[in-house]
Amino acid sequence: MLLLIIIINIFYMTLVTLRMILVIKGYRIVASLMSVAEVFIYLMGLKIVLDNLDRPLNILAYCVGWGLGVYSGGLIESKLALGYMIFDVIVDREQQGLVSKLRDEGFGVTAWIGNGKDGERLCLKVIAKRKEERYFRDCITKIAPSAFVVSYEPNILNGGFFLKRKHLFL
Repeated sequence: MLLLIIIINIFYMTLVTLRMILVIKGYRIVASLMSVAEVFIYLMGLKIVLDNLDRPLNILAYCVGWGLGVYSGGLIESKLALGYMIFDVIVDREQQGLVSKLRDEGFGVTAWIGNGKDGERLCLKVIAKRKEERYFRDCITKIAPSAFVVSYEPNILNGGFFLKRKHLFL
């Protein structure tokens, strides 16, 4: 019984975590469908625990399953890596070849010249799929090891390099 409660709650909280992320990322239809399974699993697990409240280990199992479910949901989300990343990259102006190398690797790049403390710098705004973040950072490190790189996840994207492709499930 304890193992069943833990497993049910792992499934439940994994779905909760993924559903919340899908809603935030704009996949409302998939999240809505997922919530049907989520609430069914939740009610089954809760019924088992409430029918056996006289056994404190059942409550502990419920709590352990909850925590493991949040953890597993986070792991799955990091593997899915939905969405995009924006990178601001600043390098020495002499590294003009970096732009074409990054474009050859499939990244969307906009470049301009800026002024830094030590003179002119090449500034890049790069968009990449979130799944490609590690690969992008590896490319930058190989080509321009002293590059200054800041990354962030955009909330809303309109137009541009990657967005010519249609999102599914929006």
